[in-house]
Amino acid sequence: MSVETNLSSGLDCASGLSGRVSRSNSLSPGRLMDMVLASLALVFLAPLMTLVGLAVWMQDGGPVFYAQSRIGRDGMLFKCLKFRSMLVDADQRLQQLLAQDTAAKAEWERDHKLRDDPRITALGSFLRRSSVDEIPQLFNVLRGEMSLVGPRPIVAAEVPRYRRYISHYCSVTPGITGLWQISGRNDVSYRRRVALDVTYARSKSLWLDLKILAATVPAVLLRKGSY
Repeated sequence: MSVETNLSSGLDCASGLSGRVSRSNSLSPGRLMDMVLASLALVFLAPLMTLVGLAVWMQDGGPVFYAQSRIGRDGMLFKCLKFRSMLVDADQRLQQLLAQDTAAKAEWERDHKLRDDPRITALGSFLRRSSVDEIPQLFNVLRGEMSLVGPRPIVAAEVPRYRRYISHYCSVTPGITGLWQISGRNDVSYRRRVALDVTYARSKSLWLDLKILAATVPAVLLRKGSY
């Protein structure tokens, strides 16, 4: 079943998935905070980003960044940026692995992630555990495609996992951090992740965003649930 079919069955974000980018022209306090903090972070982290970019390129000569289509607010598609943490032919390797390993296939279908993913490079493992791979998403924040705080952006294949709650996901802008990140990340079941996204969408406020940002620092340092 296509994502268009899933989203067109009476859901609020049915008009999305058109390849357009959802950007708000209004400068709300939350949007202003996103722009200011993301700009400051990019300036402060520029030296680190340069070093990481060189390290990613030097490991195999492949692309520094990985851009994947994700679903944003109102169902709009956008390219979510990350430092590349996998082998260049990661997509092909995944299909081969799922075809040969039934346990890996079951894990992928359950979590849409593999705890021991053979596609991840040695450097990529560090980048993921430290969350450094997600720093380029600050550019997504400046473009209005993401927020500092919100549900983690999902891919099309994950839409059916949200069932009728996909409208809650689409009602807010996806974020770099959120309730899922400060609640255990990959140690949290997918069902619980959906529940956290629904909770955030129903309770979103500037105060909640500030509390999540504050809780993100120890969560990242402790690396709980990151792999």
